[in-house]
Amino acid sequence: MNDRVKVEIKDGVADVRMVRTDKMNALDDAMFSALIETGEALKTTQGARAVVLSGEGRAFCAGLDMGSFAAMASGERNRGAADGGTLLTPNRTPGGSNRAQHAVMVWREQPVPVIAAIHGVAFGGGFQLALAPDMRFVTADTRMAVMEIKWGLVPDMGGMVLMRHLARGDVIRELTYSGRIFDGEEAQRLGFATRVCADPLAEALALAREIAAKSPTAIRGAKRLIELSETPASQHDILLAESAEQGAVIGTPNQKEAVMSNMEKRTAVYAD
Repeated sequence: MNDRVKVEIKDGVADVRMVRTDKMNALDDAMFSALIETGEALKTTQGARAVVLSGEGRAFCAGLDMGSFAAMASGERNRGAADGGTLLTPNRTPGGSNRAQHAVMVWREQPVPVIAAIHGVAFGGGFQLALAPDMRFVTADTRMAVMEIKWGLVPDMGGMVLMRHLARGDVIRELTYSGRIFDGEEAQRLGFATRVCADPLAEALALAREIAAKSPTAIRGAKRLIELSETPASQHDILLAESAEQGAVIGTPNQKEAVMSNMEKRTAVYAD
């Protein structure tokens, strides 16, 4: 895993970096495995209160490894190992993902906030990977694309689940049908980027540290509520969930510590 993804946890922040720099962090079988294993491990890692996902080198992620496209050109009907054997494999996660989709969706499934720090390019599968975190910080000159149409393909790594909450349907259609490249500033206008900044990684780590310094009980509850609000849940169900989450957090040690630290004007010390 260390030759594809590296993780350092400090001050409550899991700094996750793709490190296949010679290939612009392109997605091969080993990268799929590393992303899945890392994401699954972080779900239960004690002390991880926020996650930053980035790519070292020249790019966040250039998309699917060129070797996979060569295999398709040779007549293969599916990507083989990257998708777990077949695209419609019955070996799916409880959320419905096949292996390639799970490499993306595992970052949406994190119980704590995840921030993507994006530079260089995020093409195809790399773009879909960038959509899974809660937030995306990009440079103005980052280049993004729903690039699958270039290779005669459709987005199939969770893109249709993730894009629908970020941009209008006509925008998604235009980008998917054309495969055109757009920059970080346009990404923010369209809804795909949260913040345009000179140093996305530094700003993402700074915000992650700020989040990690808040009550982890309340942060996790807030994330569950936001995710519920993005489903077809009714107003009644969302209001009920708000009350349930608040009832579960009020009076807990972390909530008491939030109150006392504010009243005493000191740094809070929360328990995981």
